[in-house]
Amino acid sequence: MAALAIAAPASARAAPLSLDSGTTPRRRVKPARVAAAGGGWAPDSWRARPAQQIPDYPDASALEAAERALAGYPPLVFAGEARKLEERLGEAAMGRAFLLQGGDCAESFKEFSANNIRDMFRLMLQMAVVLTFGGQMPTIKVGRMAGQFAKPRSSPTETRDGVTLPSYRGDIINGDAFDEESRSPDPERLISAYRQSASTLNLLRGFAHGGYADLQRVTQWNLDFLRHSTQGDRYIEFSQRVHDAIGFMVAAGLTPQHPIMTTAEFWTSHECLHLPYEEALTREDSTTGLCYDCSAHMLWVGERTRQLDGAHVEFLRGICNPLGVKVSDKLDPSELVKLCEILNPHNKPGRLTLITRMGAENMRVKLPHMIRAVRQAGMIVTWVSDPMHGNTISSPSGLKTRSFDAIRAELRAFFDVHEQEGSYPGGIHLEMTGQNVTECIGGSKTVTFDDLSSRYHTHCDPRLNASQSLELAFAIADRLRKKRDRAWSISVSRVVA
Repeated sequence: MAALAIAAPASARAAPLSLDSGTTPRRRVKPARVAAAGGGWAPDSWRARPAQQIPDYPDASALEAAERALAGYPPLVFAGEARKLEERLGEAAMGRAFLLQGGDCAESFKEFSANNIRDMFRLMLQMAVVLTFGGQMPTIKVGRMAGQFAKPRSSPTETRDGVTLPSYRGDIINGDAFDEESRSPDPERLISAYRQSASTLNLLRGFAHGGYADLQRVTQWNLDFLRHSTQGDRYIEFSQRVHDAIGFMVAAGLTPQHPIMTTAEFWTSHECLHLPYEEALTREDSTTGLCYDCSAHMLWVGERTRQLDGAHVEFLRGICNPLGVKVSDKLDPSELVKLCEILNPHNKPGRLTLITRMGAENMRVKLPHMIRAVRQAGMIVTWVSDPMHGNTISSPSGLKTRSFDAIRAELRAFFDVHEQEGSYPGGIHLEMTGQNVTECIGGSKTVTFDDLSSRYHTHCDPRLNASQSLELAFAIADRLRKKRDRAWSISVSRVVA
């Protein structure tokens, strides 16, 4: 699988050396080599800017030691892989591909297992087959995996029964148990996050190349899902057509052993939040002299850290990975254009993905103005919908949840607005799991408020379970198919005329 690197054993302490991949594991990069970033950028230039969401470590020397160790480790991904993903995302910006980005709200040390990784990978494959057939274009599979450990918090502290402690910020920083020791930021967790990411990447590579991604196997999984789903009658014909199309490909000479039939491209991504970790894993590409954050193929900046003069935007503007920006209804269109200009000054297709998250009604009101502003500025971006974060509510029991119907409504609004504006709906970004959890209400198997507590396992925000995720993929594929059918009808009518 060209999209995933083989990471070295977690215990490795590699000295700087030239790698065949073209990346050199140096932490400090000569500023003269970083021509693409401009403006005096260096991997550590973010330290001169105001930084949000970065915790205070009680032992600064221990943090520096962890950073030095990470700087000597092999890269988790390689520059060439990130460039390949950028090419794919450039196709999505032009309406010739569709991005499926999904995974856990926050990865956990405690729940790390081969089965959980396998189930997430399997779900992504199932959804991708459905979306590819519906849209008749490639689906770009990007997991929120192998690095999604840090979470932004609305408050730096949490108070329970009169006791105030630091907020839980994700396993890369501290523990979720409400005691002083667990909540104290621990630099050793950075090393643990690297090791888990390396193991996750290696396992994903094995699944993608070892026969698990066989296309005929994936379509059979989908048929099995539909036979046990209340929505089966609605989508069974659709899934049978996918199965028949694969049969035709085999009959036409594309053997079941062909790499297209047995392997999958898969990339990783996470929110760029913990800047000391990201800086320590930044490497200079020896073939271009440019810098890549080798902790993931793609990184995004969140709602709480996308300040134009902030540390996170400063760091991201200089690395050459594909980037994402979370865009809410609070962001003014003119500020969005400035962000695009800072993060993608050369206006390169695939470099920048705008991930909208604002709820259905706000989507219909706010998104058109954003699309027009970006288009008027001449910026090339990939528009993606995150229908999760704008639809978080509290259940009667106090647990956070999300409504499947509200998620679908926001996606419907996303597609409607792009159809109205003549722009391309380039993909979806979901918090989901391959497990049978009960965290979001609704769906064909009807999770209710009363069901939430039975399998509510998330460490942060509620996730779609496997059934809800696949049901959503079928609904989106149906929308993509109708869009394609309308375009075909228009083309035929012009020919007839």
